[in-house]
Amino acid sequence: MAGGIDEQMHFKQTALNLRAFRQELLASNIANADTPNFKARDFDFKSALAGALGKTQAGTLALTRTSPAHLAAASSNRYNVNVQYRTEFQPSVDGNTVNMDVERAAFAENAMQMEALMAHVGSEFKTQNAALQP
Repeated sequence: MAGGIDEQMHFKQTALNLRAFRQELLASNIANADTPNFKARDFDFKSALAGALGKTQAGTLALTRTSPAHLAAASSNRYNVNVQYRTEFQPSVDGNTVNMDVERAAFAENAMQMEALMAHVGSEFKTQNAALQP
């Protein structure tokens, strides 16, 4: 039984983790709206979820350590998704590519998707709890 619950929740856990990571990226974009030369970043959620679930191969480039004294490369991309720069709609004089309307809309949509997924997970736990009650 525990294996079945674990398998059911793996997809939802992965999706929530990716949604949270996307929310961090979007919040970073919004926070840096006035930073000169800041480039807005985002990723395709559908392909990232497929990659995280092992349905596709992630094309990542690993750094080669030619000496044991070399430090391993640390990445802020802990979910191994293909984070890309957003396309610039209207060029800015200071080189910043953050479009606040696009960022706010993406942030709100991602937040609603997270809320819906968390509500679904909560209802599944309630259902499973009710099934276990005598």
